[in-house]
Amino acid sequence: MPRFLKLIINIVILGAFLLISQQVWAQDWRPVRGGIPFGISGMALIEQQSNSLDFLIVHDNKQKNQGRIAIIKIKGKNQPEYLPLNWPNNIELPIDLEALTSVPEKTKSSFIALSSSGKAYYIKLDSTNQTISVIKEFNLPGIIQGNNFEAFGLQNIDGKLVAIWGHRGEGEQPATIFWGIFDLAKYQITLVGSANLKVPFPSGNVRHISDIKVDSVGIVYITSASDAGDDGPFQSGVYVAGYLGLRGDKIAWRQNSQLVPLYRSDYHKIEAMELVPGTEGGVVVGTDDENLGSYVYIVGGSSD
Repeated sequence: MPRFLKLIINIVILGAFLLISQQVWAQDWRPVRGGIPFGISGMALIEQQSNSLDFLIVHDNKQKNQGRIAIIKIKGKNQPEYLPLNWPNNIELPIDLEALTSVPEKTKSSFIALSSSGKAYYIKLDSTNQTISVIKEFNLPGIIQGNNFEAFGLQNIDGKLVAIWGHRGEGEQPATIFWGIFDLAKYQITLVGSANLKVPFPSGNVRHISDIKVDSVGIVYITSASDAGDDGPFQSGVYVAGYLGLRGDKIAWRQNSQLVPLYRSDYHKIEAMELVPGTEGGVVVGTDDENLGSYVYIVGGSSD
């Protein structure tokens, strides 16, 4: 067989293999809904069963006729089920919700959503009736002009309810991580400290922090993301950013000096993350892929 013909055959086989690989790979990313209004900008676990995961998610919409909050149900290998929720009529519609976290040691029905301006909403979810109520609206401490918040997490650490949140930064401007103590009875956060952070990937017009979560021993995970427009291309990374722990009687931050990408994507813009323990869990991420809609993916989970 002529060498040129062999080359053509090899190229065809390689192309077919890559196409199949991409199709298999693409199946791991589960589409939620198409279109800009359905991008996922924050997510928090509602319920975890043996073969299913339910999440509350928020959208960063700004128009009156666009949704703000929804439930997605993931059962086995099925595509997620999307259930939109109504924002309460007695509460003004939030503008640009960018983060969502559950309140630790509650009945998995209490959440805090955060807008990019730093306004927070303490939310109660009635899963049976699929309704939400807003218990309290409050603002983050120490907001300065130019802050653009995309991340918020809560965790009980050494007997204290610790809040951690992030100004996203962009390009050469670093992100800023803030942390403080949250008094739930007063709906008040006392700012303890802050630190700047830049990720190695993505580069260019990267938002260094697009979401943040902290686990029960104080390990802090972040996502970062970039896009070149409403049709992409998109890039994202997942990192362990550092550690929150008690030093004396104060919560202190120890930042990872050499950030290692735990996961990276050249196809999606990750703006939401949740930490799900157990054999069916993993770092679950949600995307805001603009015109391409939203997807979810379990990094390191059984579908990976």
